[in-house]
Amino acid sequence: MSKRYTITAALPYTNGPIHIGHLAGVYVPADIYARYLRLTGNDVAFICGSDEHGVPITIKAKKEGVSPQDIVDKYHKIIKSSFEEFGITFDNYSRTSAKIHHKTASEFFKTLYDKNEFVEEVSEQLYDAEANQFLADRFVTGTCPKCGNEEAYGDQCENCGTSLNATDLINPKSAITGNKPTLKETKHWFLPLNKHEDFLKEWILKGHKKDWKPNVYGQVKSWVDDGLRPRAVTRDLDWGIPVPVEGGEGKVLYVWFDAPIGYISATKEWAEREGKNWEDYWKNEDTTLVHFIGKDNIVFHCIIFPSMLKAEGSYILPENVPANEFLNLEGNKLSTSKNWAVWLPDYLEDFPNQQDVLRYALTANAPETKDNDFTWKDFQARNNNELVAIFGNFINRVVVLTNKYYDGVIPTSSEYSEIDEETLAAVKAYPAVIASSIERYRFREGSQELMNLARLGNKYLADEEPWKTIKTDEARTKTVMFVALQIASALAVLCEPFLPFTSTKLKSILCHSKLDEEPTWDNVPTKDILLPAEHTIKTGKPELLFSKIEDSEIQKQLDKLEANRKANEAANKTVEPQKDEITFDDFSKLDLRVGTILEAEKMPKTKKLLVLKVDTGIDTRTIVSGIAESFSPEEVIGKRVTVLVNLAPRALRGVESQGMILMTEDENGSLVFVNPSIEGVSNGLKIS
Repeated sequence: MSKRYTITAALPYTNGPIHIGHLAGVYVPADIYARYLRLTGNDVAFICGSDEHGVPITIKAKKEGVSPQDIVDKYHKIIKSSFEEFGITFDNYSRTSAKIHHKTASEFFKTLYDKNEFVEEVSEQLYDAEANQFLADRFVTGTCPKCGNEEAYGDQCENCGTSLNATDLINPKSAITGNKPTLKETKHWFLPLNKHEDFLKEWILKGHKKDWKPNVYGQVKSWVDDGLRPRAVTRDLDWGIPVPVEGGEGKVLYVWFDAPIGYISATKEWAEREGKNWEDYWKNEDTTLVHFIGKDNIVFHCIIFPSMLKAEGSYILPENVPANEFLNLEGNKLSTSKNWAVWLPDYLEDFPNQQDVLRYALTANAPETKDNDFTWKDFQARNNNELVAIFGNFINRVVVLTNKYYDGVIPTSSEYSEIDEETLAAVKAYPAVIASSIERYRFREGSQELMNLARLGNKYLADEEPWKTIKTDEARTKTVMFVALQIASALAVLCEPFLPFTSTKLKSILCHSKLDEEPTWDNVPTKDILLPAEHTIKTGKPELLFSKIEDSEIQKQLDKLEANRKANEAANKTVEPQKDEITFDDFSKLDLRVGTILEAEKMPKTKKLLVLKVDTGIDTRTIVSGIAESFSPEEVIGKRVTVLVNLAPRALRGVESQGMILMTEDENGSLVFVNPSIEGVSNGLKIS
């Protein structure tokens, strides 16, 4: 019996494109789940949209000298297009700047306001006097009181995941001016989460102890056990949804309050377009609601949004919130600000028509229970060793042999052998196995079971060797090829949630559309024949499902990341501020000369010091220099150097140093000599 599902995927923030961390954490697993539910005959509303309010957008707009609307329009288009190209099958992808969302969010706030579900408080908020504005959370950075991260935001520490208030930060500073903010009184409305503690304990801590993921349950329990406090639902900003009650002038709905309501408004928009009743998907107890999010959104979807829905009174609550952990990239945390990421538009450009390779690699290595690491080498291995060598190899052999032996016409089988019966029985079992993994949100496990079905096909062909039996037993060969084609057809159906582009291509190769009834998910376990005898598959040059990815392509991606890393370091390299002003007379006291290092040796029992003999043109003198960790004695002999010769002598480890060698650092932080390299400049010449 079919069921009704509302599936939401976290609204991506429109201040930049989508990267692989977003895909692995939210959108690929959500799409696998939605596709599977549709394939099994369920009524699905798969909902998402752009999150277009909040401080980071106003910050980016100020930096680029454009309006916030310009920013969200630009990235909404990029994100929506990327999702479509990548095969994410949202039933509706909306945006929170839409009129229907403003209306829905305003009405939701007004309903809670009229029911006295908010607490109105005058509190002290951080204020930037120079910018003449209150600082919303993302306009404040400082040290996290939990983990000591010095770059925590005013709403959350991205290092440890702790949700914060801006006033919790140690040594806060304004992201606008860099100044230390002051405290100033302002009025806001708060959602009293403490009022909903008993409900949350009963609903989650008791009701979902066994069926929610441990990482989600554990974070919720920690929050509830720590005691919930009222949380502001409004902010002093001019970008967002105006607070729709008296006294709300100059204030907007806090983005975390309005964003999840975006699921509801996007459903309304879809239902109106499709002629459906949106309330069936949000207010009918027969509907299953599932939120797909990353772990940084657990508190919003498991505590705050359910408390909002409960306070409103007419909405269903999520059946599950299968949040994933974080995906790292080449051993380092993904960072949009540091450009340490693989952006989806870039991937689609660099690897055209290979969406399924990334979908598979991200699923097979998904951060379902702990943070995982994406590496380009693993991506290459998943493609070459699994998709190409296992899945693609099986299909290619089946298609090539069918065309070679039977001109693409599926042969009529004879009586099945025991191995045939066992193989077909195993094929029929796979839909339930894969379905169980998907329904328990174990998408990694499901992807590997799918690959096991392809392995079963390869093993069957290898054991039965139709390329040999074609010479000795034509009837047996026909049966083997008939069975192999049933496996190929099952793969075409069962791979769709994980590899949708591959599924389409494989169905085209097998000419599924020419059948009276195309195989469906439920046909695989129930029908004895998916591809009947005499059916003709595509003939001609075989179309490969996957192609090998070469080392050079991977190196290109690694080089791109390395270039990003260096560019980021250069952009963020701090230059020491200018020292106190000096007079010309002060400078003229410095006696800088050209010299040459004649001898060098390490000072015993030290790591940093070299003892140098330097020809200064005036004399040959000893200079002790702290460069031993950067240069060996052999490297510096013969070096032309700049020497401060009238520095007062100083004893270092019993050796009198009679000057200083001038050094600086390159862009990588390595020591380099400040030296006169032009020929004809002799030792002893003054530098002025």
